[in-house]
Amino acid sequence: MHPAATRAIRIPSGRVSAERAVKDILQQYARLIQQRTARVRDDAPAGVEPDMRTGWLLWQESLRQFLYFEQPMVAPDPGDYTGKWVESGGGTRKASRNLWIYEKATGRKRFSVTTAAGAKIQPYFDVPPPSDPNLYAFTVIGEVIMGGMVRCWLTHPTWQDLKQLLGTVNSETVMRAIHENVAALPVAEAGPIAQEPAKPLGIAAEVYALLTSRLPGVNDDHCFQLLIRLLRRHG
Repeated sequence: MHPAATRAIRIPSGRVSAERAVKDILQQYARLIQQRTARVRDDAPAGVEPDMRTGWLLWQESLRQFLYFEQPMVAPDPGDYTGKWVESGGGTRKASRNLWIYEKATGRKRFSVTTAAGAKIQPYFDVPPPSDPNLYAFTVIGEVIMGGMVRCWLTHPTWQDLKQLLGTVNSETVMRAIHENVAALPVAEAGPIAQEPAKPLGIAAEVYALLTSRLPGVNDDHCFQLLIRLLRRHG
């Protein structure tokens, strides 16, 4: 969510009850959504109703896999929620007083409102199940496919370099090159990223594991660039 949407609220002054704070803050948040919807409607063609959504992008720390999905951006009804004040911090952290907001019907936590360093409302979400057609999963490196194979993605320059070194680029020639040149190497650290259009190449999962453990890159193409450097040295 855009930071402006999370920080466009104000905490009620004084030591107000959690229920009053929930009502006040969610009314502000609802007005913000309604105002943004009206602004989009004004800019849209006549008769077109805005389809306002919040998009969520989740990723692994390794940047190996990403999830993306959207939810309708609906102005919340304060009457559907309850809340409680929670004290946090202590020790080396500065103490703060946060408001946790729960959905009455399910008891699930739906918003967290921080009061320190500027008020901010953080919506929570439910990740759709894998069967949901609106959930998009992106595997950037090491895409496991049928039969114990891994589909790698190589840029055109990398593919051409491999072709120049190996003659033919296919699963067999690449796996043989990895076995013959990589197995004796120690584990290493990943390096910089390559960003080019890519094409697929399938290799056995155990060969892929060998390649990425000895020549680890930040993506598949970088692993193969490291392999190319090795092949050139051995050539």
